[in-house]
Amino acid sequence: MTPPDLPHGASAGPATSPDVGTVVGGDPVPPLVDAAWLAVHRDDVIIADVRWYLDGRSGHDAYLGGHLPGAIWVDVDTALSAPPDPAGGRHPLPDPAAFARSLGDLGIPADAVVVAYDDAGGGYAARLVWLLRILGQPAALLDGGLAGAGALETGPVRREPVTRAVLDWPAARFRTADQVEQALAAGTSVVLDARAAGRYSGTEVLPSDVRSGHIPGARNAPWAANLTAAGTFAPRGELYDRYHALGVEEDTEVIVYCGSGVTACHDLLTLELLGVADTALYPGSWSAWSADQTRSVATGAEAGTAPSAPGVGTVER
Repeated sequence: MTPPDLPHGASAGPATSPDVGTVVGGDPVPPLVDAAWLAVHRDDVIIADVRWYLDGRSGHDAYLGGHLPGAIWVDVDTALSAPPDPAGGRHPLPDPAAFARSLGDLGIPADAVVVAYDDAGGGYAARLVWLLRILGQPAALLDGGLAGAGALETGPVRREPVTRAVLDWPAARFRTADQVEQALAAGTSVVLDARAAGRYSGTEVLPSDVRSGHIPGARNAPWAANLTAAGTFAPRGELYDRYHALGVEEDTEVIVYCGSGVTACHDLLTLELLGVADTALYPGSWSAWSADQTRSVATGAEAGTAPSAPGVGTVER
């Protein structure tokens, strides 16, 4: 039975990533692949276009206008999330049955290798990749995304629907708001905020957020800083130095959140690349935390985080 303090649909399970399967030839599927890898394995994978826009533009329209050959479109709002609500945030974790049904309707079998991309450095496609990998399905993010993938085709691609078994979310890979607070109070985890520095510090306000700032004690690790100016992942050494400076070692327990639990998955995949296994997502993220008036809010910089606003950080309830 699922403990009452776990996210809906979560079950107890191992804290580390499961074996996420292999491609033809027996090679493990890494969390990140490039265009050359995709060219070799194109016939062995399902390609997923996961474009989504914070400004309200239609990801589906963008997909129809040009996508990787054979790619299907996956909707962040409906396939990868439950409907928004104050307690769960803007992109709550989908119910396991709904998630299985959505992927089945898209024609994605549970044993298929999925390669996902977007046109935003992987910030949105990472949600699909991470959710699949924690369920044991081989999935990877396409480094460079749409821009580095070559010729495009237009129009929809549809696959034959399949039936997928319903798998509970592994509870060890998620944290509730109470668990985040407890981990920070106990000093047992590093909590990372994957949003841009301005949103973390509270100087940049998103209209849909009830309050601005960050969870007190969280350190700022903007997901976009995982990338180079060209939109590809930074070298491993640079990524290691960045997260090491934030207090992350291979055996560190790390909890990541963002605005609504989507782009935090980019940090989670980056941590997997670096060999950090004990990681978890706070699904409600800032959209849920800021809506709960019982939760404290901090502004400014935190210790261990590069200053993102002038002055000393403050905490308010």
